[in-house]
Amino acid sequence: MMRIDDAINPCDLVLFGCVGDLSLRKLFPALYHLQVAGLLHETTRIIGIARKDLDDTSFAAMVDSALRTHVAGEQFERHHCEALLKRISYLRLELTQVDDYRAVKKLLVTLSPTVIHYLATPPELYGTVCEHLHASDAISQGARIALEKPIGHDLESSRRINDIVSRYFDEQDIYRIDHYLGKETVQNLIALRFANNLFGSQWDQHHIDHVQITLAEEVGIEGRWGYYDQVGQMRDMVQNHLIQLLCMVAMDPPTQLSADSIRDEKLNVLRALRPITEKNVLRRSVRGQYRAGQIDGTACPGYLEEEGGRSDSDTETFVALRVNIDNWRWSGVPFYLRTGKRLADKVSEIVINYKSQRHYIFDPRHRSMVQNKLIIRLQPDEGIRLRVATKEQSLGQGMALQSRALDLDFGGGQKGRIPDAYERLLLELMRGNSSLFVRRDEIEASWEWCDNLIEAWHKSGDQPEPYAAGSWGPESADSLIAGRGRAWHQRIDS
Repeated sequence: MMRIDDAINPCDLVLFGCVGDLSLRKLFPALYHLQVAGLLHETTRIIGIARKDLDDTSFAAMVDSALRTHVAGEQFERHHCEALLKRISYLRLELTQVDDYRAVKKLLVTLSPTVIHYLATPPELYGTVCEHLHASDAISQGARIALEKPIGHDLESSRRINDIVSRYFDEQDIYRIDHYLGKETVQNLIALRFANNLFGSQWDQHHIDHVQITLAEEVGIEGRWGYYDQVGQMRDMVQNHLIQLLCMVAMDPPTQLSADSIRDEKLNVLRALRPITEKNVLRRSVRGQYRAGQIDGTACPGYLEEEGGRSDSDTETFVALRVNIDNWRWSGVPFYLRTGKRLADKVSEIVINYKSQRHYIFDPRHRSMVQNKLIIRLQPDEGIRLRVATKEQSLGQGMALQSRALDLDFGGGQKGRIPDAYERLLLELMRGNSSLFVRRDEIEASWEWCDNLIEAWHKSGDQPEPYAAGSWGPESADSLIAGRGRAWHQRIDS
């Protein structure tokens, strides 16, 4: 078992929105696993805050039930659960009532020197919570604040939220969360690229033909039609998760493994993104909206037929993009991004497609096997796979080629379980390491680029193309990548 790191100081977590889905499904299970690993300081406490009429006992019972549900059976141990529950208390609070925050101020008298305010609430409440904490003198010296995405729905609203939060917290104490940055495989991108000359020396336009990043979901909108229809896949997935993964793949080597060195390089990528405008939006992007279909033999309604749906909605549930980065490293290398709901499989992966050998001496029928691929799998099975061409082991086939995989399986090939992204994020939040969190200028640069694309859609009159639930999206997405022998990577080939 890992033991507590000396660098982890005592801190207390004040969790706003503690009875919401995110807290019960992700945050408390993550805290449980940190408890099991010995990575919570012995004095660390967790104070849940919500408007629900609960006391410490009933709240602990709610967390206990959530842990039994969301922690895998073989990993759940009663004594670890009880140890975590002893850290937990509950405070009933109306988040919009400033007078209620006096109770938070009283709590600070008994809390440790470092307090973390984690806002697992709707983003429109971020400013209200910060203002009321300040008005109640409940922001202690050195307090940190963690904000879940989305931070705004466009550049203007993002700036408005960040302006309010920044009045009361210094930038170094604001931790904006994109949970994809906490995934083990995403973290391994840094080691893969910058610790291995095999890859680092060939990570540029001279060796890479194109890059694909796919975030595909089988699920639909899961009863959130009213929310999702105001957001769409562009704001829900592209502006944060996809763009952050793009930055991690494309950034130059940071000068050191410090938060600002890493985030400076990601910002440089964002600033080098070529705008998608009204003139080229129909050639560089595809929007889709799922219709009725089947997934794993189960019938699925179309987006417009989902509960609460409106028949005239033109909100996209699928986006595919061809993105260019105008710098020396990536000049001429297209990045193909796609994400959607009700697709054929749940998969998140990055595929680096290398250029083929210029001088080819083998059977022309086997030429497609020569292109190397580096496949970085984020879910459902985290790992890294490199496809290489080898000779078939046969006496009668001569120098026939086959494509084989060198596989690094983080789940099955290593001892122990893969930590969930929120385990790492909570741990680094407690340590005060902001390298896995998103800086304000990153958020705003991403919104600026995405706002221009959304505006181009509107000006061009582009409408979402229908696709059947259970498919891989609109046919136009295949056309977007077609040419020069390119096609979307299929997991059957991985």
